[in-house]
Amino acid sequence: MILHHLRNASAVVQLAEHRLLVDPMFSEPGSMPSFRFLARGGQRNPIVPLPDATEAALEGVTGVIITHEHPDHLDRPGLAWIRDRGLPVWTNAVDAANLRRKGLEVRELVDGALGMRIETVTNRHGRGLVGWLMGPVAGYYLAHPDEPSLYLVGDAVLTDAVLDAIDRLQPDVIVAPAGTANFGLGDILFSVDELVTVARRAKGVLLLNHLEAVDHCRTTRLQLRARMAAEGLADRVFVPEDGEALRFDERTGTRPEPRLTATPRPGLQKWLTAKIAGT
Repeated sequence: MILHHLRNASAVVQLAEHRLLVDPMFSEPGSMPSFRFLARGGQRNPIVPLPDATEAALEGVTGVIITHEHPDHLDRPGLAWIRDRGLPVWTNAVDAANLRRKGLEVRELVDGALGMRIETVTNRHGRGLVGWLMGPVAGYYLAHPDEPSLYLVGDAVLTDAVLDAIDRLQPDVIVAPAGTANFGLGDILFSVDELVTVARRAKGVLLLNHLEAVDHCRTTRLQLRARMAAEGLADRVFVPEDGEALRFDERTGTRPEPRLTATPRPGLQKWLTAKIAGT
């Protein structure tokens, strides 16, 4: 497995014959508004450009995975890029219908798709009212028979469902959001303490993304590396720079049976977040 981190949550993942683009946010710096809606110190987003290696990393992409439709995971340039190439888009049942309305060739990421064992893990993108407002989101466990297993957590705070997925599925590689995002109503991503918990529960390695690219994510790479080193976890936690590619070969051999996850109802929040995304 090769995971080429681009920016924020955008990456290209090579799994055997598949070269999958995850959550494309391709906007130019400053072309989107601040995401610190109810807090001071905002900047226009993204706050950094895509790395120079992006064009080369995107060569040969065979499909796209969308964890959810928030604009820092699928923006207008990302949508246009997918449309122009006619690539298949893999997502969950909550987002599938709306993405089809945007002219994409959408397929649901269910067990057996792409020749892999797959499980969708539902997330909470915040707690209380803010978690409800952010709408239903999900992560994906992907286990190709010839590659290390991968858990793309997607945007989340720490919940029993996430910990259960880690304990039960024992993924070789976990990709988790680490920016401690907050737009003024409370954290909507893992805290640093929660990431330490994830790292301790993981049997394999943890890769942290969602860093230093959008203005509502205040945790830095330097802070995370220092904390993981202090906790004795630096050898199993990777904090890539934008444009950095990492290769993972180690497999545990464990391939638990994925579970079928009930699909939540999209609700009003799905309509609201789709309108805010503006794609």
